[in-house]
Amino acid sequence: MISLYGMHDSGNCYKPRLLLAKLDRPFRHVETSTGPGGDTRSAAFLAKNPNGRVPLLEIEDGRLIAESNAILLHLAEGTRFLPADPYERALAYQWLFFEQYSHEPYIAVRRALFVYPHRAAEATPEKLAATLAGGEKALGVMEDQLKKTPFFAGDAMSVADIALYAYTHDAGRGGFELGAYPSVKAWLARVEADPGHVPITWLPD
Repeated sequence: MISLYGMHDSGNCYKPRLLLAKLDRPFRHVETSTGPGGDTRSAAFLAKNPNGRVPLLEIEDGRLIAESNAILLHLAEGTRFLPADPYERALAYQWLFFEQYSHEPYIAVRRALFVYPHRAAEATPEKLAATLAGGEKALGVMEDQLKKTPFFAGDAMSVADIALYAYTHDAGRGGFELGAYPSVKAWLARVEADPGHVPITWLPD
């Protein structure tokens, strides 16, 4: 059985858990703390991922894959979540890069400043203003796309939607008002209606 190291309330760690739930694929969750003195700073974990971050996927033969979107791509291979059409697959990749470079640094980071006590000291007025502006820009780009297509790579849900859903659906905890983005809200509902959906704190039995 594959093992997934991660935090139960992290959006990045939620991404592969959500995909695995939708695929109905069994896995072992290994709760892994971050922050000062956390598990990710231990020698044992750093031997697995020298970057000291979660999520981290350990496949049955002991090989390891880090970075949430790389894990998504590995798990989605041969499933409905990775488009077979080369153009649509490239679009899914496009939105995965967008999520990491234009979405996560603002929406996920601003959420973290409010959610995790050890990050509170970083919540300066300048940081809060910058993450709010960057997040609203990202939501605006998403809104424009979702006015044209039901999902980010076209008519069907893909890994791009899994990646972008993880922090967007919880953006309110970072102070973002999703009511200003009706197409984004409608897309969130479509993702949630897709079979096998689970909430961010879901863990396997």
